[in-house]
Amino acid sequence: MTVATKSPVKRILAALGALDAADGPISRLDAARRLREAAEQLEAAQVAAARKAGATWIDIGACYGLTKQGAQQRFRGVRNHAKAVTAAPNGATGPDAQDRGDQK
Repeated sequence: MTVATKSPVKRILAALGALDAADGPISRLDAARRLREAAEQLEAAQVAAARKAGATWIDIGACYGLTKQGAQQRFRGVRNHAKAVTAAPNGATGPDAQDRGDQK
């Protein structure tokens, strides 16, 4: 299994282990970078899961102290990926439909 195919949680644990075992500033910096990247991947996956479960951008923004627009901007990559995957015909329903005003 390559690093790219490991789950974010496994990558976080590996980076924490590397940080603990690091013996110099550059190796600690590299471990910290890997930890941040894995945490960002985990966060994006959880945002996508929350959206799929019906959470609105207002709900997600509230979790971060952001407005709906702030959350959409912060998680632009998640939002764009979801739109590409779930491109639906007119009359679509679901979390993205709320952004267009199709639902309440």
